[in-house]
Amino acid sequence: MPDISDHQVFDRALLDRRRQRWLDAKPRPGVGFLLRTVADELGDRLSLVERRFAVAVELGGHTGEMAARLRTGGQVDRLLRIERLAALLEGEELACVGDEEALPLADDSVDLVVSTLSLHLTNDTPGTLVQIRRALRPDGLFLCGFLGGETLSELRTALLAAEAEITGGVSPRVAPFTDVRDAGGLLQRAGFALPVADQDRLIVRYDTLFDLMADLRGMGTANMLVERSRRPASRRLFLRAAEIYAERFSDPDGRIRATFDVLYLSGWRPHDSQQKPLRPGSARTSLAAALKDRSDDLT
Repeated sequence: MPDISDHQVFDRALLDRRRQRWLDAKPRPGVGFLLRTVADELGDRLSLVERRFAVAVELGGHTGEMAARLRTGGQVDRLLRIERLAALLEGEELACVGDEEALPLADDSVDLVVSTLSLHLTNDTPGTLVQIRRALRPDGLFLCGFLGGETLSELRTALLAAEAEITGGVSPRVAPFTDVRDAGGLLQRAGFALPVADQDRLIVRYDTLFDLMADLRGMGTANMLVERSRRPASRRLFLRAAEIYAERFSDPDGRIRATFDVLYLSGWRPHDSQQKPLRPGSARTSLAAALKDRSDDLT
């Protein structure tokens, strides 16, 4: 993989400090709704796979929502949790403090890796996916859900417009997100077989921009961009951003909308038993003939 040391997008040490503060404070009611939603969806998808997994890994699951689903699903014999913060692993029988970008896993050592809402905050996502593929045994499965697409596009628009209006310039305040087509390409580049990528859009409503930002802080995911401005933002900026947000992205009842696009990825470590794509030129029916037959059906 290319050396990315000269282009760090996220300050992951700051991410750790904010998550630790989140652990030390009393969580806001309902702040874990995204984790629960993604864990439930991944659990449902895994239940459709008729397979038992001897060793599974929950990678960066934060509060263990996904781990709980894996334990109750009846498809996993042994479960290892990996987190950057030791405090997130208290009481676990099989756990390891580690980084998604430097996985503490041997090659060909696990059968299933599941990740919830962590990979979109890695600086080297392609490299992380390669490490996951190598850690899987042949015919092992990778599942994940992370934020992408148009996530928080309304917040980004309101903050940029307010800052440009007040200061005449802008600074990055909302993280960039991968779209679903690029996410599928990442799986292919990492060497996964049978890659699948799809997207689910959640629209969450808040009373004000400040309620949305409180939830983001409660999740430990406020602005952690390396290129963020180090100057404290003024109250005037956020008040104006709240006005713009309400003007452009509110419903008739006055509540504002926030978009969360969750990208779901799945891929398998290659194995000879898996279905293979047809060789070019091996099809017995031409595309032109198939299209002609289809057009005849429609006339």
